[in-house]
Amino acid sequence: MMHEIAMGTPARISSDNEVAVEPPPGERALARTRPSSRVGGWSPTSWKSKPDPQAVRYDDPAAVERVVARIEALPPLVSSWEVERLRLLIADAQLGRRFLLQGGDCAETTRDCRADTIVNKLEILLKMSLVLIVGGRKPVVRVGRFAGQYAKPRSRPTEVRGGVELPSYFGDLVNGPEFTPEARRPDPERMLSCYQHSAMTLNFVRSFSAGGLSDLKRPECWDLSFSEREDLPMSVRESFQATTRQLGDALGCMDALGGVGNELSRVEFFTSHEGLNLHYESAQTRTAPYQDEHYDLTTHMPWLGERTRALDGAHVEFLRGISNPIGIKLGPTVSPVDVLRLLDTLNPREIPGRIVLITRMGADRVEDTLPPLLEVVKRAGRRVLWICDPMHGNTITTSSGIKTREFGSIMREIEQTYDAHDACGTHLGGVHFELTGDDVTECIGGGVREEDLTRAYETLCDPRLNQAQALELSYCIARRMRASL
Repeated sequence: MMHEIAMGTPARISSDNEVAVEPPPGERALARTRPSSRVGGWSPTSWKSKPDPQAVRYDDPAAVERVVARIEALPPLVSSWEVERLRLLIADAQLGRRFLLQGGDCAETTRDCRADTIVNKLEILLKMSLVLIVGGRKPVVRVGRFAGQYAKPRSRPTEVRGGVELPSYFGDLVNGPEFTPEARRPDPERMLSCYQHSAMTLNFVRSFSAGGLSDLKRPECWDLSFSEREDLPMSVRESFQATTRQLGDALGCMDALGGVGNELSRVEFFTSHEGLNLHYESAQTRTAPYQDEHYDLTTHMPWLGERTRALDGAHVEFLRGISNPIGIKLGPTVSPVDVLRLLDTLNPREIPGRIVLITRMGADRVEDTLPPLLEVVKRAGRRVLWICDPMHGNTITTSSGIKTREFGSIMREIEQTYDAHDACGTHLGGVHFELTGDDVTECIGGGVREEDLTRAYETLCDPRLNQAQALELSYCIARRMRASL
């Protein structure tokens, strides 16, 4: 039952012997006064009556039901009070008081559930957040794409190699990456395996969170070699150096505060993943103690993808009935009307902190596609958190057939997204990256040349930023945030 318990939150035993989290007094009061999100005609399995183009084609439905029943009986991976804590922080970010940093693997694999891999991801997110705090002068909410990002949508259900057609790789939650009939067969037992690996990851994340900034208090010792590249303008290099000095001074001051500094060094990480496999998501959906609310307790913040946000689809049906904060990916094909209809369906009561709109337009399309969305949501008076995903709209293929992303395009989409918000009078409240703390070579630029791609191209799906590239982006964003103060 340990996975139900939030760090620093007291627990008690309910009358049915289930371990439940006792929230702080302020959050108990919030839970009593918060409007219920319960909606008519909804249940954790009502999604089964809706179309799902990403549905997994299992060949043994009875085996799926057996696995789902086992997961239903297991402790939830996160607590409803952790979810509510994130919702409150997002509500604050919607008012411009916080900035949200979301990042992690394109698709987790169970083989990468290792201490060093997890630590590297947490450390790069923490380093990035510290840089953004210095730049924006506001707290940063850290949301990882981990402890559940085991499923991936695909544009085609099957893949052909050498005249052989097999099911596509849909992530470790569904099947294996090896191109063999055995590996590519969707196996429901993988849901149970991914639940177990998510639990182990969460346990480790919580342990790391308690350790805080112990290894990160000397930014001058970080790998900042990107700031010495010859192609960087002098003004940018000087900004990097100034930010690093400010960060070192701030952390040194915190350290000198002694006991207060130790408390400040406790950091929060929240989890997120695309709510893709609804058998898995609904198996961990339940009501919270003392609340007439349903929560998807596989993660703190599930999101709708570009391929799963159909208004009449299974995924919107499932997410409309849960009380978690919800991310919604918006690509260049979405219309302003579609956005308003999604908001009406997923947040009809205008609950603060409920909706995170994640734009992923592509650097060449931001100027034309983003402003109409910003304008219509602003005119409608809807309270949302806008964040930018500059990764998914900027995927290219090299002449040798390697899928990659170009660092300059990623940065350009961020800059143009800031410009669009400034022109509209709205604010960009966060960023969303596919990244790793490892020294991979999957994205071009930021010190990686096209000929370097084959050196450490390790992703099974989409290319990720490495640690140096991700950190460089955080410094660039910090410069923009500082300019807006």
